[in-house]
Amino acid sequence: MREQVYLARCETYRAEELEPLIHRMFESLHVYEELKPGMTVVVKPNLVIRAKPEEAVATHPAFAAAVGKCVKKAGAKVLIAESPGGPYTPGLMKAHFKACGYTDMAEQNGFSLYTDCKSREVSLPEGSVCRQLSIVEPFLDGDYLIDLAKLKTHSMVSFSGAVKNLFGAVPGLQKPELHCRFPGKEEFSQMLVDLCGLLRPGLSLLDGIWAMEGDGPTGGSRRELGAVIASKNPYAADVCAADLVGIEPASVLMLRYGNEQGFGPIAPEELELIGDLPESLRQVDFKQARASSTDFIDKLPKALRPLAKKLATPYPRIDKKGCVGCGKCAESCPRHTIEIKNGKAEIDYKNCIHCFCCHEMCPRHVIGVRRLGAFRL
Repeated sequence: MREQVYLARCETYRAEELEPLIHRMFESLHVYEELKPGMTVVVKPNLVIRAKPEEAVATHPAFAAAVGKCVKKAGAKVLIAESPGGPYTPGLMKAHFKACGYTDMAEQNGFSLYTDCKSREVSLPEGSVCRQLSIVEPFLDGDYLIDLAKLKTHSMVSFSGAVKNLFGAVPGLQKPELHCRFPGKEEFSQMLVDLCGLLRPGLSLLDGIWAMEGDGPTGGSRRELGAVIASKNPYAADVCAADLVGIEPASVLMLRYGNEQGFGPIAPEELELIGDLPESLRQVDFKQARASSTDFIDKLPKALRPLAKKLATPYPRIDKKGCVGCGKCAESCPRHTIEIKNGKAEIDYKNCIHCFCCHEMCPRHVIGVRRLGAFRL
């Protein structure tokens, strides 16, 4: 049986265009039938760093508003919850919501914002690599979870969508701990699959009206893709989205591993599409993250692969002129390889695991992704 995905063109965040579209998605995917009066529906946007909506880093507040209004139509309560990188405290979370445009939006629409910042240790007995981790409480206690992702490229795992967005359910500085426990792209991707299997969102939507291309998830450029994607299966939503922006879904490890474990499809042909045709929205020149692909190494003779992997592995590089020494990179580094010296950040590359958390969390976007010499090609 093919997984249903609703794909629709939407050019703007204007309520008169976006809200009827989200309503049709809820109807077509039979979401209203699952929502009951009095339910607490947890809405999980991507608010990885403090960013204005027009930067296309975070899920647009108008997108969250349209989804929340549909939830309220069913008589359910809306609780917006997120845990960005860095310390996870009530004061910082309130400031984060405000900077991303969510405070005013929630007040205008009668939504609640979760700022208690409490979490619990949970077990994942069926996890392949991750058997225990901490989760922010609403994701454990809510009646229904809506995964509200931003469609972006990603410097470590190549693509950020519905599955990757759930990493925000892990509280603040415990994210670097998971990067330490699972330092390679392979085991980190499998950890994301384990996490998705625990949380099991009832509905996943991707905000691709303004997507991000290039060195995402925070250092790329806004791309006006004009697409909204919805599915009850987060893997199906991501397969559709990856295909739209020229990423082979099977090359995204978390999607491949999820497919191998029976959680979702891996090819566009396995989807039952509703709405617009993908050909009308596909953008083949979508810029990919420079750090994401080293697949060519597997085609080299075995004797050359270790050296090629060492030389081809991208690394973070700090633009010292633009660095203000804020310390966000050092705070987010899982291996504590970054220090602030003389007002500037410095990386000790001997212990760097190339997770690009520093690149992701830099508020001034002065930490770039670099690859040696000819490997940039």
